[in-house]
Amino acid sequence: MNKAQKLTEKKIDPNTLSGQTLAYLGDGIYEAAIRRHLIKGGMLKPQNLQRAATHYVSAKAQAGLIAKMLDTGFLTKEEETAYRRGRNAKTHTKAKNTSLATYEMSTGFEAVFGYLDLAGEEGRVKKLIAWCIDEVESEGTREYVFN
Repeated sequence: MNKAQKLTEKKIDPNTLSGQTLAYLGDGIYEAAIRRHLIKGGMLKPQNLQRAATHYVSAKAQAGLIAKMLDTGFLTKEEETAYRRGRNAKTHTKAKNTSLATYEMSTGFEAVFGYLDLAGEEGRVKKLIAWCIDEVESEGTREYVFN
């Protein structure tokens, strides 16, 4: 096993990164926020947490959320650009239990969060996450069905 490399963090312009790199970071940010929300909401059993998290973090759920964000003009121009970069990124993994188009949309969704985090937009990240949670819990994306 290789030894971990010593890294020095520096400011990075998110506009210089690939959509896949932004999505990698965004996936972790969004997933951690949802896990925190579920636990703070009183769900404590791992099997229940995993099942409940799917409503928020599955590719289908994320595709519905980003579709509604785009339809309602909720995203800024920069966020839409980050979404397109993530959606259009060439992937080296296969979509599981979903169509390629849905998987690409969810990758774009995740790229928005990675972009915002690296741009230092913590407030906007929190606002988008709160909006997503509210949409999922109020079934606000039920008209957006993806396979």
